[in-house]
Amino acid sequence: MSKAKVPVPPGFAVTAAAYRKFLEDTGIADEIYHILRKTNINDLEQLENASQKIRKLIEETSMPEYIQKAIIDAYRDLCERTGQENVSVAVRSSATAEDLPGASFAGQQETYLNVSGEKEVVEKVQKCWSSLFTPRAISYRESKGFRHEQVLISVAVQQMVDAKAAGVMFTLHPATGDRDKIMIEANWGLGESVVSGAVTPDTYIVDKKTLKILEKHVVEKKVEYIRDPKTGKTIHVEVPPERRKIPALTDEEIIELAKYGIQIENHYQHPQDIEWAIDRHTGKIFILQARPETVWSLKE
Repeated sequence: MSKAKVPVPPGFAVTAAAYRKFLEDTGIADEIYHILRKTNINDLEQLENASQKIRKLIEETSMPEYIQKAIIDAYRDLCERTGQENVSVAVRSSATAEDLPGASFAGQQETYLNVSGEKEVVEKVQKCWSSLFTPRAISYRESKGFRHEQVLISVAVQQMVDAKAAGVMFTLHPATGDRDKIMIEANWGLGESVVSGAVTPDTYIVDKKTLKILEKHVVEKKVEYIRDPKTGKTIHVEVPPERRKIPALTDEEIIELAKYGIQIENHYQHPQDIEWAIDRHTGKIFILQARPETVWSLKE
């Protein structure tokens, strides 16, 4: 997304090739696919058991030393670039088939927030790899005819944004498919509360051509996810009463987000489903990830 000239947090990627080498070097691929072949995917108990076995196998298999070293070296470099020792990062999964038109793998793999330290980063990368085999992910691939052997997973490691507000943005109206509209959803704190559906967020509709704010639906926001200053981990806290009914975004922030949405859509030539955050210290907007919108695309 840097090529689209939008602000993204500094970070690095653990490529799908690294995951493939992990499977090859450890020799666990045959066991994984053997478990899947003998599993009746339509039997929920069998599916859950298969998922647990595979995830345990991946997470408890030692990562080859050269892959560990590459991840640790990249993390150390990120610490140097950010000027922070043991910089706090988000570790995000991305299946290789996740963003193909006609597929909607988004959200089926894991994301870990506020991860800190070399050991924990390596551990969470491995957990991301194993999340390629959640029951939902296995079932979805089967239903869409994706061969499990052909689907790999990469991992993005990004510096955490200590967000005052965050959420999602669609560069079309997700309820109507109207491509002349942008919809932004926002809550206080980290965007996980919005992405996971744990809260009802504020909603803003923007005209894509004029950048006029057409609608504002501001709700009472009772809960936010934040970084615990003591432990560095993500916690859920009550929003102070005086902030609950205040819009999570100013008009200026809404318009700036919409402009970034248009830039990203133009770059990828496809309507986008975008996650974003606003740094509580600087007020700067960051784009965390973007993927093609798939619901309305499938209907066209």
